[in-house]
Amino acid sequence: MAAAGPGEECIIIHEVYEGDAANERFELELERALEAQYRYIVVEPARIGDETARWIAVGNCLHKSAVLAGASCLLIPFLVPSRYVCGLSLPLGVVSAACAALYAVSWQYDPCCKYQVEGDAEVLARLPLHTLRAPAPVVLCRRDDTLRKRLHNTLAIAAALYCLRKAYEMYAP
Repeated sequence: MAAAGPGEECIIIHEVYEGDAANERFELELERALEAQYRYIVVEPARIGDETARWIAVGNCLHKSAVLAGASCLLIPFLVPSRYVCGLSLPLGVVSAACAALYAVSWQYDPCCKYQVEGDAEVLARLPLHTLRAPAPVVLCRRDDTLRKRLHNTLAIAAALYCLRKAYEMYAP
């Protein structure tokens, strides 16, 4: 595998079994490709591709949960009667903060979090997928996630602060 600079276009991790440690080699190639910041990474080995796609999906789920729960926590006081606000807002604020914290601990510094599974047929048509043996490779596309992380961190922090203030108001003498 050749070294890539940021923005280099595409690398393919071929499913070629040579020796007993093929799966470890595939994982190492994927790790190097992620760290080299290729724009597209085509993962031909099904097991590694599926695991990577699931890892990305879980990270996306945590991100979306943090955003939706945080936004809901902050909007509920304006939308529902005041007697229901604490019962709805506080749990959502805790969920938002917990999802953002778990994302920060497990995904934030993983180079895989900079990638999404590519499903756009036009993009896939431009990649050299015709050279592959595998019928359904996983194609990863590098995306800038700075705004996305700022959004979920901002909403989670705001929701947590709101919850702390509400808890203080409820239990303060």
